Amino acid sequence: MKNKLRIVFMGTPDFAVGTLQNILENGYEVVGLITAPDRPAGRGRKVQQSAVKQFALERNLPVLQPTNLKDENFLNQLKELNANLQVVVAFRMLPEVVWKMPSLGTFNLHASLLPDYRGAAPINWAIINGETKTGVTTFFIDEKIDTGAIIEQKEVSIEEHEDAGSLHDKLKATGANLVVDTLEKIEKGKVEPQVQPKEEGLKTAYKLNKENTKINWNQSTQEIYNLIRGLSPYPTAWSYLKNGEAEPVNVKFYEVEKEIGTPNSDVGSILIENNTVRVSTLDGFIILKTIQLPGKRKMSIKDVLNGYKFEENSKML
Repeated sequence: MKNKLRIVFMGTPDFAVGTLQNILENGYEVVGLITAPDRPAGRGRKVQQSAVKQFALERNLPVLQPTNLKDENFLNQLKELNANLQVVVAFRMLPEVVWKMPSLGTFNLHASLLPDYRGAAPINWAIINGETKTGVTTFFIDEKIDTGAIIEQKEVSIEEHEDAGSLHDKLKATGANLVVDTLEKIEKGKVEPQVQPKEEGLKTAYKLNKENTKINWNQSTQEIYNLIRGLSPYPTAWSYLKNGEAEPVNVKFYEVEKEIGTPNSDVGSILIENNTVRVSTLDGFIILKTIQLPGKRKMSIKDVLNGYKFEENSKML
């Protein structure tokens, strides 16, 4: 039996926009969108709309922006949309009263091959942990985070020098197609969801914070390289720079190269030669290509050297 789908789409960032666009381009009816409230952002604290809201307004789609997903007025508005399916991409945890509302259920797109990398930052952690593949998963939402029955998965390779930005774009495109494939299965009544295995030792996509994005120069060159590319271009890996007698400052790392070898200086030492800046690690060097100093824009190391002097014995801490 074929189900006529009436879809409510829930999402906020750019990652969700490609999926929403693909749903519409494939002729599915989207009766409403749920996205985050407008928020001040940037240095000027100007109120900004989410990427999903901007896209929706361009296409005259109805938008709801609840601050409380259990609010009675919001729940009534959601019921009035009369959807029979909800699709969630990069939104937030839903209360049971919301995800149980449509007759065909609520499914989520997650940027990993579940059950590994449940959590807030699956794209980043796959690279940080040195994975060579990841993927996208659609699954029916249940009461826990990223634990529901799997509908479909699609594998994506991680290239040796890939960063989080390029992997994000690959997964965004793959995920948009996977969601449409999932809609086709639900529409045709051919879904056979698989319960996620309860395995020990699963890899987790922990929320990123100041502690787990700081570079530990006592790690191997490869581990540091993976951390930097796994956090670029956002939120970026960082380190303290001790330059001469000045107080240490916070430096962000966007683009680096690695060199395996035997360093002849202490871990964290900065070596400058022929406009090349190397930082010593346990088993080699991280070669700086693009960084950001406090109060400055993101710059190539050549531009940094034109206006910034690294003192003798300067060091990354």
